[in-house]
Amino acid sequence: MQVIETDRLRLRWATREDAAFILELVTDPSWTRGIGKSKVENLEDAERYIDRALIAMYRSEGFGLFVVELKESGESMGLCGLIRRDTLDDVDLGFAMLPAFCRQGFCSEAARATLDYGKEKFALERIVAITSKQNPASVGLLEKLGFEFEELIQPGPSDEELMLFGITV
Repeated sequence: MQVIETDRLRLRWATREDAAFILELVTDPSWTRGIGKSKVENLEDAERYIDRALIAMYRSEGFGLFVVELKESGESMGLCGLIRRDTLDDVDLGFAMLPAFCRQGFCSEAARATLDYGKEKFALERIVAITSKQNPASVGLLEKLGFEFEELIQPGPSDEELMLFGITV
């Protein structure tokens, strides 16, 4: 189901048919460096991830991480969306793109549209984002979008310290 459309992109709900794309995205070195190692190692894991993480959140919240497609070709490029995490008080903006689509403004375009969507559709007044201190590209994008650094957090006892950013939408 398509959720958001911009000049160049479509954002839609993921389906099990996206398993190969999800496997490629979450096993890419840029994902593991910037987000962390996932438990997705094969197509069955990717299907479970789609069911348990993505589709489950669409059903419970009405939003989640959406597949970002290039409107012109329909090619899947990344994920962008809103996430409700047990460890955060506010809804979180999440995003990741395959390296071939980075530095072309696609992630920024998807993220801006997602922020507008959260405000208009769900009346969200504040959205946060978390990123690793070792992820300057994400920090730069968040600042470009108008997010401000708030504090360092440690979501779980064994988790690395993350940077928390916030924005009033």
